[in-house]
Amino acid sequence: MHKRKWLKRTIGVLLIVITAVFFIICNILVDVALIPEKMEQTEAFGEITEESMEALVHTDDIQNNQAEAGNETNAWLAQARTEKLSVTTSDGYQLIGRVFFQEKESHKWVLLLHGYTGWKEELYPIGYEYAKQGYQVLAPDLRCSGESGGDFIGMGWTDRLDNLLWLNYILKLDPEAEIVIHGQSMGAASALMMTGEKLPKNVKAVVSDCAYTDVYHMFQKQIKEWFHLPAFPVIDGANLVLRLRGGYDIKKASAIEAVKRTRIPILFIHGDQDVFIPVEMARELYKAANGEKELLVVKGAGHAQAQYKNPEEYYTTVFSFLKNFITEKGLETG
Repeated sequence: MHKRKWLKRTIGVLLIVITAVFFIICNILVDVALIPEKMEQTEAFGEITEESMEALVHTDDIQNNQAEAGNETNAWLAQARTEKLSVTTSDGYQLIGRVFFQEKESHKWVLLLHGYTGWKEELYPIGYEYAKQGYQVLAPDLRCSGESGGDFIGMGWTDRLDNLLWLNYILKLDPEAEIVIHGQSMGAASALMMTGEKLPKNVKAVVSDCAYTDVYHMFQKQIKEWFHLPAFPVIDGANLVLRLRGGYDIKKASAIEAVKRTRIPILFIHGDQDVFIPVEMARELYKAANGEKELLVVKGAGHAQAQYKNPEEYYTTVFSFLKNFITEKGLETG
């Protein structure tokens, strides 16, 4: 009898300890994956960053095209008419963005959305190409990134609502605006998630560059590759921790469900050598989308490298697609 009681107590204590250790691990994973300050304090972050860089395609054409784009962008930035902006989210965080106005009056606008752990400046080369086409350019730092505040990186989900503030800003400046949302990686997923919301009719099209289908499956893949842990039950535990800490439910954070509900035209772009977000996800998203759509798979491009692997194909496809939906009304030539 005493042995049985002792065994039950021992098992009970072990279960408590295992549960406590499990949730400690889940808390650490949430910190390392979604809080930049915590990421930088861990050795794992450096290893992840190094692995991510190694996973990119390193060829002379990509490096040369990237360097050339950087030089052209810097020359544009030196003379561009620009203004720093800020908006405040419903939960009290200040988000920072920058707008670039064109010399010629135009109702064409692009909202540029950067990727995971990125910042607005990374998309300035794409902004420059839009500026050459007469677009007003707005590039924000997403929450918990760059100069913007926040508790957790939103993985596109909390960002989908934050970005409505930037759309409202554009429409206050220009009620006749015709808006393109162009996102890359997490920013592309956020752009797609936005299409599941009730957007102003001024949003004419989305360009999704290397988006993932949904956060849950993306984290399943990365937990295995980055932390060498089983996706189940770790990801479900991390999701519970994130919800308890006032974050969000990653099981709801789905780009593929959003595109099923929208009629907004979408151009999907992906590199066929992307090992971070598999090109199969672009094909799944393209298949699921209900509106007018197009898919460009750039050969030889890794993650977020399509515009540097083949810039002519990339931008020709982008602006040819957008011409079908942007009327360019009010565009002056003087």
